[in-house]
Amino acid sequence: MNNIHPNFDQLLSQKDQEKLLNQKAGVYWLTGLSGSGKSTLAKLVEQLLYDKGHLVKVLDGDNIRSGINNDLAFNLEDRYENIRRVSEIAKLFKETGIIVICCFVSPTIELRNKAKEIIQSDFYEIFINASLETCENRDVKGLYKKARKGDIKDFTGISSPFEAPTNPSLEISTENHTIEASANLLFEFITK
Repeated sequence: MNNIHPNFDQLLSQKDQEKLLNQKAGVYWLTGLSGSGKSTLAKLVEQLLYDKGHLVKVLDGDNIRSGINNDLAFNLEDRYENIRRVSEIAKLFKETGIIVICCFVSPTIELRNKAKEIIQSDFYEIFINASLETCENRDVKGLYKKARKGDIKDFTGISSPFEAPTNPSLEISTENHTIEASANLLFEFITK
């Protein structure tokens, strides 16, 4: 670690990269219970943005956990490390002028504040709000059933708490809006 000097001057700034890409970079941090619609929304909005000529990277909990963070469990300590790593990756993409959509339960205010601290500017917390009942009814992956049986430990909403954002940049209720309407709300927020 003594030979690492991360504060080198970059030849090209984020603004230079944004000018080249003709877009404003940012990290849009989607938080909410499993099954609230984070990944579905991200995929739809990624396509909408792409269709308008924007370069977007979606970082999704399942994909990150099956790759770079496959050594982490779901206890609070490993969740913290998961979010720390993801935040560093998102920051690198953002500094390259890319729009980043992060889909992570990130269940505590402390975890989301850590992400914001790492990413710094152009960080937007988006609360994808759906009740526990709605998320359990959707339960596409069967995770809630496994958690209720005790097969999954530390499952957010069942055996591990979820702290809703107190002042998100945007809140989207996916049980009160269609998925298309929800996607449009997020798309409009990103492009305004």
